[in-house]
Amino acid sequence: MSSEESCIVRHFRYYHPVSDEDIMLLARLEDSATPLRAGTVLWEERDEAHEFCTLKHGWAFSYRELENGTRQILEIYLPGDIIGLREFAFSQRLAGVQMVEDGEVCFFPHRHIVDIFRQSFTLTSILFAIASHQQVMITERLVNLARRNARQKLAHFLLEMIQRLRQTQADGSESFRLPLSQEILADLLGLSPVHVSRTFTALNDDGLVFRDRYQVQIPDLEALKQEAGFDDRYLIENMRPLFDAKKADGNRGPDA
Repeated sequence: MSSEESCIVRHFRYYHPVSDEDIMLLARLEDSATPLRAGTVLWEERDEAHEFCTLKHGWAFSYRELENGTRQILEIYLPGDIIGLREFAFSQRLAGVQMVEDGEVCFFPHRHIVDIFRQSFTLTSILFAIASHQQVMITERLVNLARRNARQKLAHFLLEMIQRLRQTQADGSESFRLPLSQEILADLLGLSPVHVSRTFTALNDDGLVFRDRYQVQIPDLEALKQEAGFDDRYLIENMRPLFDAKKADGNRGPDA
C-alpha cells in the first residue's frame, strides 16, 4: 500500500512526517477492509470495546440515543480517521457509530495499537496528538451547541469540515462534498431539520454559503469566519511541533 493510496498515512503526516518503517506499521491498520453500506451500525453504546477501526472510505458518525427517543450526534468521521480511540481504557462502548454512506472500514484489535506503542515513538506521539485533538473537537462542539445561534452553529461546522477535509484531500478548493442529510445535521447541531434548511437558505441569500444537494461552496472564507465567530486555535494548523525529528529517529523502540 503506497502512501498516496492511504488516507490514514496522509492523516498522520498532517501531524508530523513519518518514515517508511512507520508507514509499514500503519499499513496494518488498513488491512482486510470490510465494505459497509450506508446506515450500517459498526457498534452500539454499551457493546464490548475490544477493537478500534480506521475509516478507509466513506463517512461515519458517532451518536448517543437519549431517553426521550431523540439522538445526539457527537462526531463526524472522515476517511483516515481512527474510530474508538477514546474507548481504549474502557470495557464498554460509550457511543454508537454508524456509516453515513457506503464505505470501507478496517477493524483491528487493541493489541495492534500496543504494537505501535512498542515500536514507534513517532507514531505513538502522533496517536496521542490525535486523541488530544479529538477531545478538543468535542469541547468545541459543546461550545457550538450551547452558546451559538443557528447561523453561527452551521457556519462554524462548515468551516471545521473544510479544514478537516484539506488534511487528506487538499486541493485548494473552497468547494467540498458534504454527504450529510438535514436530519443528520439537525441531530449534530441541536436544531430541527426545517431550521437547518432555513439556515442554509439564509446563508445562501447573504452570499456566504451555496449548497447544491451534497456539494457546498464557500465563496469567502473570511466572511464566513466572521459570521461564525470562528476561532481556529483548536485546529491542527495551530498545534505546536510534536518533537524534534532527529531526536525522534533515535528513540524508536527496541523492536523497530
